[in-house]
Amino acid sequence: MPAPVSVIVPTLNSEDDLFELSTSLFAGLQASLIRELVISDGGSSDGTLALADQLGARITTGTKGRGLQLASGARAAEGDWLLFLHADTVLADGWVGSVENHIETAPDKAAHFRLAFAARGAMPRVVAAWANFRSAAFGLPYGDQGLLISRDLYWQLGGYPEVRLFEDVEIVRLLKGQLRALPVCAITDARRYVDEGWPVRGSRNLLTLARYLMGTSPDILADAYYRSGSKRQGALEKSSSSSTESE
Repeated sequence: MPAPVSVIVPTLNSEDDLFELSTSLFAGLQASLIRELVISDGGSSDGTLALADQLGARITTGTKGRGLQLASGARAAEGDWLLFLHADTVLADGWVGSVENHIETAPDKAAHFRLAFAARGAMPRVVAAWANFRSAAFGLPYGDQGLLISRDLYWQLGGYPEVRLFEDVEIVRLLKGQLRALPVCAITDARRYVDEGWPVRGSRNLLTLARYLMGTSPDILADAYYRSGSKRQGALEKSSSSSTESE
């Protein structure tokens, strides 16, 4: 019998992240849990695709946008179960047993991991605790917590919406009553929080989610969200350059 799980990862210049993620997936290969790794790329210009090829991944390419890429990866996958992960995620030890147990005991439900950040300090713990509370109380895990779902259930829901932002929220809202939390962490990179500041990034995420839940178009929110991030990154680069010149 073929291994049941297709791991689907959207990428965009994710070479370093993908290497870390693939290392944490190795236990799933050893346990004959992972059938394939599907890389859905949005136009990488670094070594992402070369690394994906070395890993023996199934590769699909297309338009940039996480919802678009996740949907494309799902169409290419062949497993009976789909595990969607972000490229900057590493799965904690013990994830294989948790996934196997879920597949065996709750085949009619989807699941997500608990969130942790690859950073030390009080703020990473506070933000992760809020995310895990939001997931438990309101059934709203984000995509950086992963999504494990059977192929049949995924297509019954219509799959990921091909939008630029909040495709993760949209699909879990459809899973109300059919979603479980796994007792293992997905450890995500904290660079965006570090770059923008934990309170700033967290507040902006909450405001954007509130606007989305009130009906604002995902495209409008995506424009504002990514434009703000680009401006912040540009300011950081300018500040770094000025500091180097002054030295």
